[in-house]
Amino acid sequence: MDEPRSELQANAEERTKAPDFDALTSPKELVRGERTRDDFFDAVLGLSTPATASEVADLAGHGVDAAREYLEWFGQMGIVKQVTESPATYVRNQSYLNWRRVQMLQDEYSTAELLNFLKDEAARAEELSEEFDVASPEAVSLSKHASTTDQSIEDVWEAVSAWKTARHRVELLERALATESGDAADQRTAV
Repeated sequence: MDEPRSELQANAEERTKAPDFDALTSPKELVRGERTRDDFFDAVLGLSTPATASEVADLAGHGVDAAREYLEWFGQMGIVKQVTESPATYVRNQSYLNWRRVQMLQDEYSTAELLNFLKDEAARAEELSEEFDVASPEAVSLSKHASTTDQSIEDVWEAVSAWKTARHRVELLERALATESGDAADQRTAV
């Protein structure tokens, strides 16, 4: 092995001081950095009701101080919204997540592909609407429909969930296809 250049070698005084290895970031922490962010991101994506930093820390499997830092960062990015001040509670910002999905659809698919997806999802939503003979999935009584159609409640619930998913996809695809300004694309579309 070659010796480092003289300007890179430690002088006599520097050689007497041992490096403070405890002050260095451990390799485990360096590797874990991205994973920690992902753990907190996964935790906040699961927030459907307001949660404290402590609750988010528990969900992510990390400390409360780190949860506060990530929640502040996610708040600045628009991923979470702070709901209360004391105690501070947070919830995921579904509007931001929908906006990101629309951006990803626009980036990853051509207009023709988006139109085909929209056609398929709209047909699926219409098919389910006709099956239940009501205007929206929220109007379906799971137990009543199961009883009158001789289906299990689980089967009806799955069909209603599929209808909600199809309607949500139609909404996102319509927004992705909107050719107006970004402000218009952020507006909700009727399904």
